[in-house]
Amino acid sequence: MKRCAVSMLALAATAVQADTPAPGRYDGQFCVSVAAAAADCGPAQVDVLRNRRLNVRISDIVYRLTLNSSQVDVVLMHGTMQIDGFVGHYEWADTALQFDDLDKRTRYELRIAPVKTAR
Repeated sequence: MKRCAVSMLALAATAVQADTPAPGRYDGQFCVSVAAAAADCGPAQVDVLRNRRLNVRISDIVYRLTLNSSQVDVVLMHGTMQIDGFVGHYEWADTALQFDDLDKRTRYELRIAPVKTAR
């Protein structure tokens, strides 16, 4: 019985991590919408790190994301200065990571794709 429970927990942990891309650099499309406004989208550079961490760079702003079982820790950096931070619920929809900052009524969506190579 105990082995079965441990196996089920291991399987659940694997399923949760299954949607996180392999470590590496990716192209991203980052969309932000506030309240009922339409989403504002733009390109982003995405570095997927070990331990389910992602750095999302938009110009000189970096979103440091740490994915836990159902929540994401978000730290927003400008250079070495932290300018915001929050914890929110997240989910994967295909290759799109979606998460919310409920206090600010803000919805985020990060679409991740392999880096395009120059020809």
